[in-house]
Amino acid sequence: MNVKLLFSAILLLVAVNASARHAAIVIDAEDGTVLHEQNATQAWYPASLTKVMTLYLAFYALRSGQLHLSEPLAVSSHAASQPKSHLGLRFGEHLTTEEAILATIMRSANDAAVVLAERIGGSEENFAHMMTAKAKTIGMVNSNFVNATGLPHDLQITTPRDMALLAMHLQRDFPEYYQYFGNHSFNFKGQTLNGINAFTAKYPGAEGLKTGFTCGSGYNLLAAAKQNGRRLIGVVLGGMSSKERYQLMYNIMDAGFSNPNGGDLDHNIFAMRNAYAGTPPYQLGCGEHANLASVAHAGSAVAYASPKTAIRKHQHLPAPIASHSTGKRHKTIIGRNGGKSVQIAKNAASPKAKTAVLTVAAKKKAASASLPHQKTEKVLAKNQKTSPKAVVASKKTVVANKVLAKKHAVLASR
Repeated sequence: MNVKLLFSAILLLVAVNASARHAAIVIDAEDGTVLHEQNATQAWYPASLTKVMTLYLAFYALRSGQLHLSEPLAVSSHAASQPKSHLGLRFGEHLTTEEAILATIMRSANDAAVVLAERIGGSEENFAHMMTAKAKTIGMVNSNFVNATGLPHDLQITTPRDMALLAMHLQRDFPEYYQYFGNHSFNFKGQTLNGINAFTAKYPGAEGLKTGFTCGSGYNLLAAAKQNGRRLIGVVLGGMSSKERYQLMYNIMDAGFSNPNGGDLDHNIFAMRNAYAGTPPYQLGCGEHANLASVAHAGSAVAYASPKTAIRKHQHLPAPIASHSTGKRHKTIIGRNGGKSVQIAKNAASPKAKTAVLTVAAKKKAASASLPHQKTEKVLAKNQKTSPKAVVASKKTVVANKVLAKKHAVLASR
């Protein structure tokens, strides 16, 4: 057997085994041949990969003359109110189109992305409609956008296949602006701001593109690299840590470049367009499961398990989702409905599951919810056969969970 092909197969095996629950794809950018895929048509929360579509429309506006690189763009109150990651722009100040583009790419700046969106679409809401329309036009049939940033929203979805297609179109349609993704730093208000994409800085032949993170999506990465005249595009969605998403990308890209003959020409990204996308999983726990997310943020690779979804601090899931657990593992999945936790799947099995049964989480919670709000902690404790100290401790835990959730909201959309 060819040594390079054997090495390629080993790398792919390592990548798959390292994380059975991520979704990924690698394609040859020349013809769209699929070199590797795992759950490539599975719906996922894009997080800040959303900003690549925002930038696609910005480049389109530049090409058409609607927008100019040196044009000063005003910061609205809405743009200034965007949570981190951001530049900290203030209402009424200005930055150029080029500065907004660079900040969106290298710092994943939500405020800069909204400034671009409002300039092009008049409002972020209208711009989001433009994003979805353009996505359908270029073949991203399983993607939908409701904001320009990728901040959490149930209806903001994509697939690895769609994101790879977007990167392919971006490189082909706007080669003069595509180079922005390869920058490592930029100057803003007299300061040099470094990019946050480690792939761009470390991988041989890297051309950049975009990272993304929310609790729902996990750690995402859209990347492109060119070696020996051959360009590959890779997508990893759902890494359990920043370190893991990069390692997964390194593995599948190395495997792609190690295979000089490419993949099966009949297995093409365009032939995947009608596949069923399903419902996005919820990758990382927030609130009471913040410890898992904290470990992930610290850069430690965490073994995959069923989604930790019992408490949603930003509501990705007001409706039932299908289980996305792997193999023969059986878990109970908890989502949100009307602001309350509900059990939406029990003993869920494989990613093939298309639906989940919605049931009330626990009869005890329903019973306790009927108690009058005026009851004191002592009365509440008595009715639930719980001591006042336990009630207070429980409330302190809830408060602590909220604080932790707010901390993780700061990380959202990186």
